[in-house]
Amino acid sequence: MPLYTTQTLKIYNSLSGEKEIFTPIHQGNVGMYVCGPTVYSNVHLGNVRTFMSFDVIFRYFLHLGYKTRYVRNITDVGHIVDDVDDGEDKIAKKARLEQLEPMEVVQQYTVDFHDILNLFGFLPPSIEPTATGHIIEQIEIVKKIIEKGLAYEVNGSVYFDVVKYNKTNNYGILSGRNIDEMLANTRDLDGQNDKKNAQDFALWKKAEPEHIMRWPSPWSDGFPGWHLECTAMSTKYLGNHFDIHGGGMDLKFPHHECEIAQNEACTGHTPVNYWMHANMLTLNGKKMSKSTGNNILPREIITGESEFLSKAFSPSVARFFMLQAHYRSNLDFTNDAILAAEKGFYRLMEALDKLDDIKPGTTSTLDISSWKQSCYDAMNDDFNSPILIAQLFEGVRFINLLNDNSATLTIGDFKMFEKTMRSFVFDVLGLKNEKTAGNNNEKLEGVVHLLIGMRNEARANKDFAMSDQIRDQLIALGIQLKDGKDGTSFSIQ
Repeated sequence: MPLYTTQTLKIYNSLSGEKEIFTPIHQGNVGMYVCGPTVYSNVHLGNVRTFMSFDVIFRYFLHLGYKTRYVRNITDVGHIVDDVDDGEDKIAKKARLEQLEPMEVVQQYTVDFHDILNLFGFLPPSIEPTATGHIIEQIEIVKKIIEKGLAYEVNGSVYFDVVKYNKTNNYGILSGRNIDEMLANTRDLDGQNDKKNAQDFALWKKAEPEHIMRWPSPWSDGFPGWHLECTAMSTKYLGNHFDIHGGGMDLKFPHHECEIAQNEACTGHTPVNYWMHANMLTLNGKKMSKSTGNNILPREIITGESEFLSKAFSPSVARFFMLQAHYRSNLDFTNDAILAAEKGFYRLMEALDKLDDIKPGTTSTLDISSWKQSCYDAMNDDFNSPILIAQLFEGVRFINLLNDNSATLTIGDFKMFEKTMRSFVFDVLGLKNEKTAGNNNEKLEGVVHLLIGMRNEARANKDFAMSDQIRDQLIALGIQLKDGKDGTSFSIQ
């Protein structure tokens, strides 16, 4: 019997603002769509946190026994990336600056996206469609909306008529905004004055002569609007009515609001039962920003090559750090916070290693059934990973009691306890036991620092041949030394 038949899962629905019991449209099946990256630059740490939240949600559905179709798109088309942007689209701009074809830019950063997610232990989605692969579907949706009288064409561009739609529907149902108070939702481009209402948004834009990425359509050679691709891909693979749509909190308006409007204009009913939004990640209490320098890339956590970090951290430590906060909560990344997370992570891994040496007894002095259900209760409460982690550390306490012979479990209770611990740590949270690797890293650091000390002594004695030999042999081993005003640091290439 699947676990979902015995567990009651509640999900916070952004549409209602409340936690609701999850009831799938089709029993035993879950359809989930999550907005993926626009691949014009390296994926940033905030993206990783958002996608990690939905990775854990995906994992928990699988753990409960649901047949889950998880669709996460790749935005690889030079469309209106942001309706208030005042320049060229970001993929085309990157291609122009680096003298590349747009698809070269797309390929480079799609590979980077996959590499980073693999590094942090993500499961791949069931389907990963691309926007450029669904231009036909997007054009067909525009045709349907025009037929319903809720879109209009002007000078080769097509706009969604928000004011007309709002007469029979509620534009603002997700974000809680009043249409009369909304700012214009399109960027300041030539042709913006063609719109009937400031709130209208583009479904299709006529391409100017210099626009690189363009496709033929009944209205013009052009490109789809920002919001259209997700409507096309989600409905193609999950149907006109599906269970869950997720993304970052920043997508709630206008992106997801416009998706709802497009879907309802086409089908006459709401497209999604549960809207889920993950919160943002800050760095040292401030918004991450490349322009201000308050920024850290995912790989820099692993290499330690960042001014914000005192050392390198393993991917599972970084993952464990992020899962210590609920996905709907703001999370602040600091060096002290991830150092504390590292200690907790290795404590958890050390406890799991002890399970192999524990011998079951003839009686149980610990209530494993209640503890097990408390783990499920945590995840059933809107995927509350920090509460689950707290329960897992209660399991660590149990392990220490068993290891010290201060408590006993029957063979049946012990097997249930061990299976529950390992299932939640490895299958649901997606962590890997890097205890040994972590210890080896500490030993490696010790050896390299010893060699750095010997090199410094050689340099002080003006024995530059020995100094250079140490440096060159470390380089041959893939260890790069960096001399700075605060001393010598190293990185592993």
